[in-house]
Amino acid sequence: MVQTILVIDDEANMRHLLSALLTKQGYKVDVAGNGAEGLDWMNRGQYDFVLCDLRMPVMDGMAFLERVRSKGWGATMIMMSAYGTIDQAIETVKQGAYDYISKPFKLEEILLVLRKAEERERLRQENKQLKERIEAIDSQRAFGGMVGKSKAMQEIFRLAEKVARHSTTVLITGESGTGKELVAKGIHAVGKGSEAPFVAVNCGSIPETLLESEFFGYAKGAFTGAERDKKGLFEEAHHGTLFLDEIGELPLDLQVKLLRVLQEGEVRRVGEGKSRKVEVRVLAATNKELSDLVGQGEFREDLYYRLNVLNIHIPPLRQRMEDMPSLCRFMVHKCTARLGGDIQEISPAAMELLMRHDWPGNVRELENVLERALILADKQTILPQHLPEQLGGRQERRRIDDVLGTYSLKKAKIIMEKQLIGRAMEATKGNKSKAAQLLELSYPALLAKLKEYEC
Repeated sequence: MVQTILVIDDEANMRHLLSALLTKQGYKVDVAGNGAEGLDWMNRGQYDFVLCDLRMPVMDGMAFLERVRSKGWGATMIMMSAYGTIDQAIETVKQGAYDYISKPFKLEEILLVLRKAEERERLRQENKQLKERIEAIDSQRAFGGMVGKSKAMQEIFRLAEKVARHSTTVLITGESGTGKELVAKGIHAVGKGSEAPFVAVNCGSIPETLLESEFFGYAKGAFTGAERDKKGLFEEAHHGTLFLDEIGELPLDLQVKLLRVLQEGEVRRVGEGKSRKVEVRVLAATNKELSDLVGQGEFREDLYYRLNVLNIHIPPLRQRMEDMPSLCRFMVHKCTARLGGDIQEISPAAMELLMRHDWPGNVRELENVLERALILADKQTILPQHLPEQLGGRQERRRIDDVLGTYSLKKAKIIMEKQLIGRAMEATKGNKSKAAQLLELSYPALLAKLKEYEC
């Protein structure tokens, strides 16, 4: 493709000379006698390069350069002058020029500058195209807050995007820590009700005596302590999405009422005689096998089929280890942004240990391990010694302030509690009652700490 050049100079001989020489080199050349004429030419079409004199009548080179920059034209600007100084050359580059040539000059000088400018533009375009390809690949590998290039995850992302266009109920299954809520948030974000509320509730975290009033709301005076009318979760999620995590924990009597809401699209507050219409997309999730619970009489069969219109199953991390490098990069960036620090990479030896681990706690466990490593790492790289012993990291004898990364008792207490709670949740596969027993905490105290630490 022929490169185009606009030559702007108030000397006719210089315009003629440059036009002849550059045309002979294969360029298409137009000429102008001052900056104003140059603007007229540039308004008519695009140029790859502009050779512009600094001192000209009507509009000089600096004024022309300023106008070109303000209009956002992409031509490569090369300024020329017989009266230039170093300071003036620096100023033109500051104002957006690519280079500066002092007159008189040899043809070889002009051609060398043009060749360098062409090479720079070629590299710039290649970088732009590469960046666009990388962004396109990354967008294909991500859905909501999830990252994954494996075939299994790509299939989940495609299915979730299709589901998001419809208001059907979806059952999201998978082991604890695989990212079920992230899939639900992604479906909500892509769907038509994305600007409406996304309301998430853990069905196993609400005391059974409060479940009905939390789900459906209550009227003032309905029971002791009901001092005002209160919306339930369905009403809060009106026109949006209600995410029911650990749906298998719902007691049977509430399952009946939930089925009625799904079928009729209306709720009745506790202590109130009238029903209220609600328009809510319901997404449910569980790490249990609901069909087994149905067979054991612990989950209603009709509700199971009503929720399981479409099933999205998230495989455990150990079955998609090809996602590990991209997941680690994503999480290191995320944790660094939240905690601070300057961690840039994970060493090959540390990555090998991460790839060998079985990850019973899945992505949640990985995030905890990397957060710990970020706290312990002294430089820009996560090394094997920054990983837990169960991953094979060799632990040196360290002072307690080295391990925790702080002298503060308050901060150390938070770090230790988060780690122990995380380990207890992993050991009990997310069962909060059993985790509370391991931690020797009351059930409400554990729920409060889970919320406080966003575990």
